Amino acid sequence: MSFLDLPEGLAERIIQCNSTYTVRFGVRLRGRMYSFIGWRSVHSEHCEPVKGGIRYTSNADAEEVEALAALMTLKCSLVDVPFGGSKGALKIDPREWTPQELERITRRFTQELNKRGLIGPGVNVPAPDIGTGEREMAWMMDEFRRANPTDVVNARACVTGKPLSKGGIAGRTEATGRGVQFAIQSFLRDTRTVGLDGRRDLKGVSVIVQGFGNVGYHAAKFLSEEDGARITVVAERDGYVTNTEGLPIEALKQHQIRTGSILGFEGAKSFVGDMTGIEQRCDVLIPAAMENAIHVENAERIKAHLVVEAANGPVSFEADKILRSRGVTILPDLFVNAGGVVVSYFEWVKNLTHIPFGLMERRRRERRNQTIAAALEQMTGKEFPADIRDEFLEGGSEIDLVRSGLEDVVRSTWARIGDLMEKQPELGDYRTAAYVASIRQIAEAYEAIGI
Repeated sequence: MSFLDLPEGLAERIIQCNSTYTVRFGVRLRGRMYSFIGWRSVHSEHCEPVKGGIRYTSNADAEEVEALAALMTLKCSLVDVPFGGSKGALKIDPREWTPQELERITRRFTQELNKRGLIGPGVNVPAPDIGTGEREMAWMMDEFRRANPTDVVNARACVTGKPLSKGGIAGRTEATGRGVQFAIQSFLRDTRTVGLDGRRDLKGVSVIVQGFGNVGYHAAKFLSEEDGARITVVAERDGYVTNTEGLPIEALKQHQIRTGSILGFEGAKSFVGDMTGIEQRCDVLIPAAMENAIHVENAERIKAHLVVEAANGPVSFEADKILRSRGVTILPDLFVNAGGVVVSYFEWVKNLTHIPFGLMERRRRERRNQTIAAALEQMTGKEFPADIRDEFLEGGSEIDLVRSGLEDVVRSTWARIGDLMEKQPELGDYRTAAYVASIRQIAEAYEAIGI
């Protein structure tokens, strides 16, 4: 806290979780009663509602949930989204249960959360996390509506990350991966940074992605297909695949869907059971899997110039010091992977306003653009270029507006971090700058309400 001038006792208040609830419940399945344990932690209510994902993992525990809830508070504050931080988990391996069984378990979990006021559009808004997705959010929303039949107007806003047919928003599935792309672009475009050996774009840059789930897949897809990066390695829990010329990401994903693994993909060399994929030489390393993927034992072997934390806490405390001492630049998780909560905020607003993004303006923008195109043709005597005409005349669909809003938030957030580093170079690294910027805003919120 040496970089922060906080009133006495406020630092302790910000650090601590306000509450953590443990719920235990039974579900009759397969002819017997099974017991389950879950948690929902609320870190800070300086801004409400509180927001954070729910994960289904067999190694979940209360301490992890509290840590992730704290990270959510910092993340929301950093990107200036009006939520406090929360997190939830159910100790379960979803692969061991059928979809029908998971639905019953999820609905019972939702009932327990609802009884304790731990889900609701103005109180606590869950979202997908590891082991959960659109399907689970749809079940949770439906169960909340059943339990609260009079809250018809805002009930859809009780969770985010829902399917489009249930009040979701275009671009939510890709949001975290898209945010990773925008974060790297913002770093490279900033002339105050070192870039990548002076390079200010990603064309031809070698990238390693660890974790090929939703976040890793979308980040790899966008960086390769839109920015021209070479994804040279994709690493998973059962090994890694590599191609120095660049992996075709969409084809690799389809192979993974068909076979259940990235291994054995044609056009790439597979290393079965080899966990050293992230240690291969590259310009950019994107850990997009679990916590502590880079730790004290492998940090010295990381050969990337830039580490981009797409997962929560993928670099341990000791590993962070090792990487920085070796001159590796790290873009911190609370900035890089905030795309999910930003677009969740857009979805929440959409549900509360009951108006899809762009509905009131899209056709007006199209007519305006048509008028501009016609005026240009009249003034120049030439036809508008056919290759860009359709894009220019497009009024902007919901996903265009969501991507635009996300990019604006990411760029603005990076500007905050960069400005703070410029004013206080003694901060030393982007993680510290991000934490300082975030905590200062939280402290101001507490002081404003007299706490």
